[in-house]
Amino acid sequence: MELHTVRIEIPADSNLILGQSHFIKTAEDLYEAIAGTAPNALFGLAFSEASGPCLVRLEGNDPLLIEAAKENSLALGCGHTFVILLKEAFPINVLNAIKAVQEVCGIFCATANPVEAIVASTKSGRGILGVIDGSPPKGAEEEEDRTQRRGMLRRFGYKL
Repeated sequence: MELHTVRIEIPADSNLILGQSHFIKTAEDLYEAIAGTAPNALFGLAFSEASGPCLVRLEGNDPLLIEAAKENSLALGCGHTFVILLKEAFPINVLNAIKAVQEVCGIFCATANPVEAIVASTKSGRGILGVIDGSPPKGAEEEEDRTQRRGMLRRFGYKL
C-alpha cells in the first residue's frame, strides 16, 4: 500500500463537501438535494464511479464550480467519492439533505479551510482514509474570542 496526500483546490468564496457514496444516480440525487434545500446556491459536483466505465459524473449549476469539482475528483482518483463545491450558501444549509441521500455512506469534511485528503493506493484501487482540515489549535478561546464568535453567528443570521 502507498499513501499520498492530495490537496483539494477550493475556489475563492467557496465551501467544500467531500464524501463517499455509491451508485450511478448519486450525481443526480446530490444535485436535487442541494437545489431543493438551497435553491439560490451556486454549486458544482463530481462523483467518481468505481466500476463499469469508471467515469467522473458531473452535475451543478455553475460551470466554474463544476470544472473545479471535476479536477479535484480526478486528482483524488478514488472511486465512490464525491466533491461538492458550493457558493452563496454554507455546508450547514445542505449537509442534512446530502446525508439523507440514500447512496451517501459518509462525509469526510465540510469546510472552506485548506484540505488535504490522505489517499491509500493498492492494486485494487484508491480510497480516502481521512482528511487534514485546516490548522491546529493555537490555544483556547478567551471571553473576547467568545464574544466575537457569538457576534459572527448573529451576523450570519444563525442566532438571534
